[in-house]
Amino acid sequence: MALVPSTMLPLGTPAPGFSLPEPHTGRIVSLSGFDGASALLVAFLCNHCPYVKHIAGRFAAVASGFRTDGAAVVGISSNDASTHPEDGPEEMKGEVELRGYDFPYLFDETQEVAKAYRAACTPDFFLFDADRRLAYRGRFDSSRPSSDAAVTGSELRAAMKAVLAGETPSPEQMPSIGCNIKWRAGNEPEWWG
Repeated sequence: MALVPSTMLPLGTPAPGFSLPEPHTGRIVSLSGFDGASALLVAFLCNHCPYVKHIAGRFAAVASGFRTDGAAVVGISSNDASTHPEDGPEEMKGEVELRGYDFPYLFDETQEVAKAYRAACTPDFFLFDADRRLAYRGRFDSSRPSSDAAVTGSELRAAMKAVLAGETPSPEQMPSIGCNIKWRAGNEPEWWG
């Protein structure tokens, strides 16, 4: 496991498009399917990462609250399933059930969506406003698997609250940190490493 921080994509960046399979339902989910939502949270996740496991239960609850408030949430797994089969589509179905995810959890087999978002780690969060401009990219909160800090989602929740109120989140945003995206050999993005 290589521990890496978010790349901190520039604020104001438009949401890159995607059209990906949702293993749990067999549907194809696209960015345009979230038109009309007052905010969109794109979360890069995976099944095996201890940093994702550390927040998964609380994240599921926070994401459900966001959706109740009119925001859309989508999770994306971009890890190479040939080297990390526990992150593959079949296992993703079980993860949805285990964690209680009530949002689409998509599989980015080509890793092109992760590259477009400059996702570097799991978890990695990208919050877009109603115009699909990046308003927040950073961590869930300050908790880590090795710390005693409570998992609250306070930083992401504060950013979402601001976006839903039509306000700009604080520009002082801390990068997420977690396991690196498991790129297929030879598929690493130019900006990687």
